[in-house]
Amino acid sequence: MGMRLSLPRLVVAVLALASPAIAERLELPSQGLENRIEFWKKVYTQYGMDDVIIHDRIHVNLIYDVAAKGEHGAKILAVQLGLDEIRNNLTTPDSLTPYAKQIRDAIMANGVSLTDASLADLRDNVHTQVGIKERFRDGVVRSGRYVESFQQIFEKQGIPAEIALLPFVESSFENRAFSSAGAAGIWQFTRGTGRLYLNVNKKVDERLDPAKATHAAARLLMENYNALGNWPLAITAYNHGRAGMVRAQNEVGSEITKVISDYKSPSFGYASMNFYSEFLAAVEVYSNYEQYFGQLTLETPSTRHSITAPPTATPKPKVQTAHATAADKYRVRKGDTLGEIAQRFGVSVRELMDTNNLRNSVIHAGQILLVR
Repeated sequence: MGMRLSLPRLVVAVLALASPAIAERLELPSQGLENRIEFWKKVYTQYGMDDVIIHDRIHVNLIYDVAAKGEHGAKILAVQLGLDEIRNNLTTPDSLTPYAKQIRDAIMANGVSLTDASLADLRDNVHTQVGIKERFRDGVVRSGRYVESFQQIFEKQGIPAEIALLPFVESSFENRAFSSAGAAGIWQFTRGTGRLYLNVNKKVDERLDPAKATHAAARLLMENYNALGNWPLAITAYNHGRAGMVRAQNEVGSEITKVISDYKSPSFGYASMNFYSEFLAAVEVYSNYEQYFGQLTLETPSTRHSITAPPTATPKPKVQTAHATAADKYRVRKGDTLGEIAQRFGVSVRELMDTNNLRNSVIHAGQILLVR
């Protein structure tokens, strides 16, 4: 095991000295994923939260149409009927309606063959994806607080600095992000995975501590890499799970393109097969964000806590702040407790009470609290 993993890393290290660009391509390859990356760049930069992209689940950049949210049902049906029309007129394409011709052209432009079987598959795989242009733009602004320190943490662990941008896919750098599956924080740890690396209980949830969660993410990703031997699989395992990716590797090999195209598992679905491509697209968009979003004023790192400090049980020192900006305010939501809010923002309940002149810990929905 040691030789199998150390030799590729040695080669990458040697190449890094000779040509950083070559080493980067070796560690985070994109060959064979160009169409997927292009699709996710569109999702991040062209289509907003009211846009529903109607496309193919497998050939994701095969886009049939775009509909307004709430009106996409009729267009999905129209696409399916168009595919049926193409299938029924394989030998007489000139008789197709203009909409069916538009769909046929899109299929051919994506290199998909026009056969009875392929068209049946295309009909079964009509899929929708909502645009997140606004969310990604906001994520770029928020990322200013974290990216530099996250990259320092990753580089110290021997992880490519670009992988510190993975929160663009997970949370858009929103530390208060909670998923329907119970994942939380910038790195979207589930409770089960979080407990392997962090304190997650009724009193404390370190998934919401950016510094500790980033150190935990670095450990998890490094363990994925050591088990799987390359970063595309290690990154995909962040979504799909290490055990699942080991099974995929054993069945179809270590090439991410082969895993995406050939690995058949009910649990390896749309999200897992696209995770690495989403990440590469996010890196590219972030690296050129002014081209897509214009001039942005990125948030600056907080001076209250040192994000690069290693996890420690020592209480954080209290720092006096004279004023609070809009970003330092939090509107209380139904069900919030003062203890939970304090944990989210890395302060004590007493600090919150003192800052907001609270006589007790009773709060109510809609209340505005100064949190920093």
